[in-house]
Amino acid sequence: MDIPRSKKDFEAALSKLKREFEGQKDNPGSYQSEKNERCFECMFTSSSRDSYRCTYCTEVVECTGCTHCHSSSRLSNSSYCQHSAFLSGCSYVNLSTHCHDCVFCFGCVGLVKKEFHILNQPFKKDVYFKIVKELEPVFGLKGRG
Repeated sequence: MDIPRSKKDFEAALSKLKREFEGQKDNPGSYQSEKNERCFECMFTSSSRDSYRCTYCTEVVECTGCTHCHSSSRLSNSSYCQHSAFLSGCSYVNLSTHCHDCVFCFGCVGLVKKEFHILNQPFKKDVYFKIVKELEPVFGLKGRG
């Protein structure tokens, strides 16, 4: 195949590739996964799309290397996160966005290397779990005990 050298022709070829890719629904290398679109090497993952190497996830979009996440998008190397977006290296984070390397955060935004925070406020471990236990059913979240 010849590579187009003009900007117009190159952009047209690139647009064609994007349209063809978006029309695919294959899940190469995936195992025991269902209702996914363009998920690569995912295992036991369902109702997800455009994700890579996710395991036991449901309803995730554009996630990479995640496990046990639900209803989230653009997560990377995170686990047990729900209803969150733009997280990396997080665990047990819910209703949060743009957090990195956080553990046990609920409703937080823009935190880095924090744990036991609710609405960006720190709590002692026991108080955190007490409050989260009350909030989870309010938001229809699965408890993680």
